[in-house]
Amino acid sequence: MNLSLLRTTAISMFIFASLSTNAQNTNAPKFGKGLFNLIGKDSTWSMKVGLRFQTLATSNWDAQNGLSNPASSMMIRRSRLKFDGFAYSPKLKYKVELGLSNRDQSGASQYTSNAPRQILDAVLKWNFSGNFVLWFGQTKLPGNRERVISSANLQQVDRSLLNSRFTIDRDMGIQLRHHFNLTDTFLVKEIFSMAQGEGRNITKGNLGGHQYTTRLELFPFGDFASKGDYKGSDLKFEQKPKLSLGFAYDFNNNASKTRSNQGSYMANDVGYFSTNISTLFMDAMFKYKGFSLMAEYADRKADDVFAKNSDGSLTGDIVQVGNGLNLQSGYLLSKTVEVSARYTNISLDKAITGKGAENQYTLGLSKYISGHSLKVQTDLSYTDIGFKTNQLLYRIQVDIHF
Repeated sequence: MNLSLLRTTAISMFIFASLSTNAQNTNAPKFGKGLFNLIGKDSTWSMKVGLRFQTLATSNWDAQNGLSNPASSMMIRRSRLKFDGFAYSPKLKYKVELGLSNRDQSGASQYTSNAPRQILDAVLKWNFSGNFVLWFGQTKLPGNRERVISSANLQQVDRSLLNSRFTIDRDMGIQLRHHFNLTDTFLVKEIFSMAQGEGRNITKGNLGGHQYTTRLELFPFGDFASKGDYKGSDLKFEQKPKLSLGFAYDFNNNASKTRSNQGSYMANDVGYFSTNISTLFMDAMFKYKGFSLMAEYADRKADDVFAKNSDGSLTGDIVQVGNGLNLQSGYLLSKTVEVSARYTNISLDKAITGKGAENQYTLGLSKYISGHSLKVQTDLSYTDIGFKTNQLLYRIQVDIHF
């Protein structure tokens, strides 16, 4: 962490702690529910402050002919400072999340004016009428389910290869959200988003067109307990079967990156090459009495996959088109111990990208000391890679969430 960031964080914590002396009440929440809660004297605002971090150790080997070329690392995988509450009215909520670790801030480039990338989320949520909520700011787009699940609530150490290859992650824009009941138990949720299409923390403005995302979610057996459709593992032990089916479509008009609003910029001799990129997501989450199953499918297409200069010559950049499948399941042996398994297949178009299929098999074990707020997770993955040496990966991670 650099000195300026450390100073900013320390000052912020001092200010928010000082505010408690002027607040109407300051409650010390139970573990995992925030560091402290503030409510204004006139009850026109509130703020919950939270902190979490993940300590990760990994070891990996080439696995083509026995185990060779061992490598290992230890790092603070994520470190986050979170603020949320309401302002002026309970109908106007907000969320701010700052990333403090090096991995949280990685990816900065000339297109961010070499600016720090601490801001993960900064979004307002206005419930302006009935079941309609308007979001404005920077936050996760409504793409694949696994990405929207918080990294604090994952079933295994980290997300799958499908997410790393196909996610549309965070962006700046607006989202309109709505839900309604078809019957007493059948719930429907809808989301429409319009974003800048360049990813998070971009300071140079918009290149090309905008990004449009729509998502539909169906709950034939009613809603999950405690937003469990976006949490790994069935820690609530649903007493009745619960199912969520999700369908999302993303269209990035004149995208300038190799993976829609992610990946690298496709620079050419006159600036940037751009093309329309579309991504389809389908997913499901099922939970019942400690058993959980999550399935995801993603497919990316582009109007023109080869980036070109103004004279038609190739720049060498290629849009990463193809599809991916992720199947993940877990079972709680007790209220605190879970075994899990995951299979992921990535099939980029080999004729275009030059990359063959990847198949990854993962076995996981989790110990939930205090739910997702304090847990130890470990997993072992074997990756069958069609275009380079197969790999074996072992990981262990401790996650604490105040």
